[in-house]
Amino acid sequence: MLRLGRREFASHERVIMAIVNRTPDSFYDQGATFRDELALARVEQAVAEGAAIIDIGGVKAGPGEEVSAEEEVRRTAGFVAEVRRRFPDVVISVDTWRHEVGEAVCEAGADVLNDAWGGVDPRLAEVAARYGAGLVCTHAGGSEPRTRPHRVTYDDVMADILDVTLRLAERAVELGVERESVMIDPGHDFGKNTRHSLEATRRLGEMVATGWPVLVSLSNKDFVGETLDRPVKERVVGTLATTAVSAWLGAQVYRVHEVAETRQVLDMVSSIAGDREPAVARRGLA
Repeated sequence: MLRLGRREFASHERVIMAIVNRTPDSFYDQGATFRDELALARVEQAVAEGAAIIDIGGVKAGPGEEVSAEEEVRRTAGFVAEVRRRFPDVVISVDTWRHEVGEAVCEAGADVLNDAWGGVDPRLAEVAARYGAGLVCTHAGGSEPRTRPHRVTYDDVMADILDVTLRLAERAVELGVERESVMIDPGHDFGKNTRHSLEATRRLGEMVATGWPVLVSLSNKDFVGETLDRPVKERVVGTLATTAVSAWLGAQVYRVHEVAETRQVLDMVSSIAGDREPAVARRGLA
C-alpha cells in the first residue's frame, strides 16, 4: 500500500504524477505554466485526465539562472496553498532539494517532497518526517543540483542505484517518515548518460523487487531523445514506449507531461496484466 496525503494506492495501481512547472525557463514547456492562472488551468486539466498527484517545481533541473531558496518559495508555496484549496483530495508534491523550501510548502499543504537530487540536503528528509509528508528518494549519482553529467561511470549502474536509494529510504523511515509514504526513483538522466538510463529501465524489476514503490520520471528526457535522435518536442512516442516497459516491470508512479496519453498506456498495461477490466467488452458476445 502506498499512502500519500489523503489517498491510498494498492500495489497494483499505476499512478500518474503530473508536472506543473512554476519556472519561466522549463526545458519542455518554456514557462507555459509560470503564471498562476495558466498553472491552475494545467492542474485542473491534469486531474480531469487522470492524474492523482500534482508535482510542482520552482526551479528547472538543468543549468540556468540562479534561483534562491526565497524565490523558489515565492514560486511554489502560495501556489501549493491555492491548489490545496481548490483540489482538496489531490496529492500535492513539490520538486525541491532544499529543506527551507520543503518547510514552506509543507506548511502550505504539500503532501510529498520530491527530492530529485538524491539527498544533497539531508535536512529535507527531516522536514518530511516532521510534517508527515511522503518522500521520493532519487539516485542522482552524487551530482550537485542543476549540473549535467560529464563522463560519469559506474561498475554497475543498478547496483549503485539500489545502494543509494535504499539507504535514503531507510534513513527517511528511521527519521520518522512513514514507510508507506516513501518512494524510490532511479533518476533517469540524473548523473547518467543515455546507456545508463536505458540499463536502469531494462533492470527496473530489481528496484521493484525491493518492495519499495518505484517512481519513474521519464517524460521527454534526453535519454529518450538521444536513443531515437529526436528533439524535445518529438519525444512523446519514445516516452510512452518507455512508460509501457516500466509499467510491465512494476513501476508504480509516473511523473509526466502528457497525462491523457500516459493514462491510456497505463490502463492498457494494467488490463494486459490482469489488474484492470476492459472499459468495454462486447466483441464476440453479441
